[in-house]
Amino acid sequence: MTTTVPKILIVGGGYAGFYTAWKLEKHLRKGEAEVTIVDPLSYMTYQPFLPEVAAGQIEARHVIVGHRRHLHKTRVVTAHVTGIDHANRVATITPDVGEPWQEEYDQIVVTAGSVSRTFPIPGIADNAIGLKTIEEAVAIRDRILTNFDRASNLPAGPERDRLLTVVVVGGGFAGIEIFAETRALASSLLQEYPQLRFEDTHFHLIEATGRIMPEVQPDTADWVMKDLGKRGAAIHLDTQVTGAVDGNVELSTGEVIPTDLIVWTAGVMANPTVVRGGDLPVEERGRIQTRADLRVGTDDDIVDGAWAAGDVAAVPDLSGGGVGGFCVPNAQHAVRQAKRMAKNIIAVLRGEQPQDYFHKNMGAVAGLGLYHGVFQSGGIALKGFLAWCAHRGYHGLAMPTWERKWRVMGDWWQNFWLGRDNATLQSVQSPRYVFEEFAARPRPAEPKASEEKKTAAPVS
Repeated sequence: MTTTVPKILIVGGGYAGFYTAWKLEKHLRKGEAEVTIVDPLSYMTYQPFLPEVAAGQIEARHVIVGHRRHLHKTRVVTAHVTGIDHANRVATITPDVGEPWQEEYDQIVVTAGSVSRTFPIPGIADNAIGLKTIEEAVAIRDRILTNFDRASNLPAGPERDRLLTVVVVGGGFAGIEIFAETRALASSLLQEYPQLRFEDTHFHLIEATGRIMPEVQPDTADWVMKDLGKRGAAIHLDTQVTGAVDGNVELSTGEVIPTDLIVWTAGVMANPTVVRGGDLPVEERGRIQTRADLRVGTDDDIVDGAWAAGDVAAVPDLSGGGVGGFCVPNAQHAVRQAKRMAKNIIAVLRGEQPQDYFHKNMGAVAGLGLYHGVFQSGGIALKGFLAWCAHRGYHGLAMPTWERKWRVMGDWWQNFWLGRDNATLQSVQSPRYVFEEFAARPRPAEPKASEEKKTAAPVS
């Protein structure tokens, strides 16, 4: 290295990456280290609010946290990390425009997060949409609103039913929340479409196991199913999707559900681009092998200068509550791991010992549409309006930075008085369509006179 100042490279700017950089900025002394964060996106997405974005309760831009606006001492690089050669302490950075380069570092922090985990089911890759990004949440909302516009012009029949049918695959928290929120959105839209009735809308949730929401107790999950059933939602347990070609969702029960919107929330996996593109140790589920103190390695073998946290890392759950002995991939762990990891990195830089990450799950809270929610902490369960208040209170406070908190709470306040803004902006996905339709184009060139004479037939 050409400088004595340690270089810290953070791979991934989601929950764990953003909070690590944020806390390093707070606790590092001036000139103690140089921090660089690399992510293909220039912002962190607060994913627990994606269902509310899809339901039109929060403005999309308000649930993302811009790196450059909120990380004032960190070098922000908007690009992909396509390779990690930790043996030589270099990472390959590949921007969308320009040539790749080699970035040297002393400490690497891998927080590349996760992506939707899918299976090779015919039609899913072509027709389904996930719920990991803000772009997906906006697309779900606009698809529902656009389909209501289209369906209102059609007579009752198969095509109208298809446009007004939503299928969600996966009965975990993410699946239940997007299912309930979009069901509430559809119900609220009916007052604006007198041509449509409640019975014309169809919502189906497909879950492969025998229950939904494994994070809560069975009686709480049963209450959620009954509450959603009262609101016109159908939940298919012990059922698998076997096909989704042309939007026809085929189930293992033999039922076929025609739909124009399939939302896939059936699990996540560690970001494969970063995991497979490096030489850090990987465990059997495809996550980076991580110790309880968040250093990469095992109890007996530490990879010096390498750290990992969040969904991409297999972090031991010392509280005993984790599946298979590891922390589950959720925001609660990612944020707290990042805060502990930032302190541990600084401790190592100062010649001190890092501490193990320990966090006992505080419980689970979910929003189920306006004024509906569920909360579970140990044997304590709240349902309905109080749980919905707990959901908004917890996540409103957990949203990073006061600037973002005020924007989100402002959306809630305005919607309370003014209602949802139900205008679709689906055309944003092809913004040049009007310009292209009416843009003047050059006329085809006229044939030259000399060429016309050569090709003209001779006169006898």
